[in-house]
Amino acid sequence: MAGDITRRSVNLGLGAALASTLAAPFISRRAFASSKPILLGVPATSTAAVGAADHGDHINGTAIAVDEINAAGGILGRPLKQVVIDFDPLSPESSKQAIAACIDAKVDAISNPYMLPPLPAMDVSSQYKCPFLHGSANRVSSEAVKDDPEKFGHVFMATSAEVNYGWTFPQWLAHAETKGGWTPKNRKIHIVQEQIAYTQTISKCAQEAIKKDGKFEIARITDIQYPVQDWATVIRELREVDAGMIIIDHWVAAELAGFATQFVYDPVPDSLVYLQYGPSQPEFLTLCGPAANGFCWSTVTGVYADEKGMAFRKKYQERFPGVMGLVYTGLGYDVPFMLKNAWEAVGDPRKFAEVNAWLKANPYRGVCGHYDMNNPYQETRHFPDNGFDSLQVPELDKGQSQYYCQIQDQEHKIIFPDELAQEKIKPAPWWS
Repeated sequence: MAGDITRRSVNLGLGAALASTLAAPFISRRAFASSKPILLGVPATSTAAVGAADHGDHINGTAIAVDEINAAGGILGRPLKQVVIDFDPLSPESSKQAIAACIDAKVDAISNPYMLPPLPAMDVSSQYKCPFLHGSANRVSSEAVKDDPEKFGHVFMATSAEVNYGWTFPQWLAHAETKGGWTPKNRKIHIVQEQIAYTQTISKCAQEAIKKDGKFEIARITDIQYPVQDWATVIRELREVDAGMIIIDHWVAAELAGFATQFVYDPVPDSLVYLQYGPSQPEFLTLCGPAANGFCWSTVTGVYADEKGMAFRKKYQERFPGVMGLVYTGLGYDVPFMLKNAWEAVGDPRKFAEVNAWLKANPYRGVCGHYDMNNPYQETRHFPDNGFDSLQVPELDKGQSQYYCQIQDQEHKIIFPDELAQEKIKPAPWWS
């Protein structure tokens, strides 16, 4: 099957940049096979120390979409091929080289899970201006689009920004307390924050929202530095503060798994513990096992548990058995269909300006919700409305929902918002 060769690569001559292509099984039909393929560049790592799990999910989700599109006749009578570029998402230079490799390959669009930071890669892409859709959840990058649409009008953030992790936090706490069955032992919040810009922005926005909400207070802020080798000192400080609500503002799944397994042996009794985003990555459940139960996390983009989302989850797990990531699997799957609609409407994938204008003007409903990027930031609108900026929407079907999960019986269960919830919060093993 086509997905079986997603990691077969050929050298593009740019150091670590690698490319591979996908083709549907029936492409042997002579007319279809002889058509020039439409190329979707996918800068996504399989080798970097950080990011490989999310990026592998993105490659796999894209592979399923590519095969489905080709099985249905392709796009404008042409097959779609995925060109995978291996790079280090934490390296600005490597990110720039990955975009240069896409340009050298003459791709018709770019689909990228994330780069930290994304601006250097965006700058290189501005020389080419094919559609560039990414899931970096980075407000600085979407502000760059707003401030210079002539340069960056081809860049779309197919998620809402990381600011919403912080801004939405008090809404979730209120829901957990009034509807979810959680009774806080006190009104204190302890934030443990990592030092990269992404986590610092989340922490700053959480502090802003908590202060504005006024129902909880920040008891302490503890700094950590990646890589975290031992969480014992942090856990001792958590026990000392004894806050009813703990935020571990970090995103690396393996390190959060280390925290979780240490915490359950020496927990802070009756505290609600939120691990930001990292547990969404498959390795968290694999590494933690039963120790994962009770922890909460959220994502600003993820596969819903509605009929459409569950159908995708089923076919993904049939194709790629094991623990499924719920975030970039869906984003990787949705982006090719967004592009397909735009390319067919315009009639020529090489008309970049027209394709970009169509993508901006036309929302799309995928397995991760409603993508509406028709705004100056060209990022998806966020549900629920947290009241902090103009990109919030009050209805689920008008935006992409951030959702919160709790790990229950070693499975991710959506617990907020009500419109998507599968379960209510269950008592964590360290609750009395």
